[in-house]
Amino acid sequence: MVQPNLVRFEARQAQNGIPAVAIRDLLRAALRHRPDRIILGEIRGGEAFDLLQLLNTGHSGTLSTIHANSARQGLARFTSCVLQSGVDLPYRAIKANIGESLNVVIQIERRPGRRFISEVLNQRL
Repeated sequence: MVQPNLVRFEARQAQNGIPAVAIRDLLRAALRHRPDRIILGEIRGGEAFDLLQLLNTGHSGTLSTIHANSARQGLARFTSCVLQSGVDLPYRAIKANIGESLNVVIQIERRPGRRFISEVLNQRL
């Protein structure tokens, strides 16, 4: 049986002559390893475009988070983050790509002492 390899990449701010490492750079580096799974922390900006690209090129074993008040708002926020990437794509094309690449969006709410699934959007987003 082949043991899976776990490779962990972490973003960092520039400090004491050490250059910064952005999430976008880490996504590109991770793809060079031909991973079966990618687990990405919170999407906040232009890295959303890179995530969308890898989802549309066969990396379906990918998981990420985005902060929003509902699953639908999460999709809208993801679209806004893709627009922040600086890539000149029409809004409709971005929405179509997101709809084609995501299988499920799960909204998790936090209440005092617990978290629970409050909404699930699946397949045809």
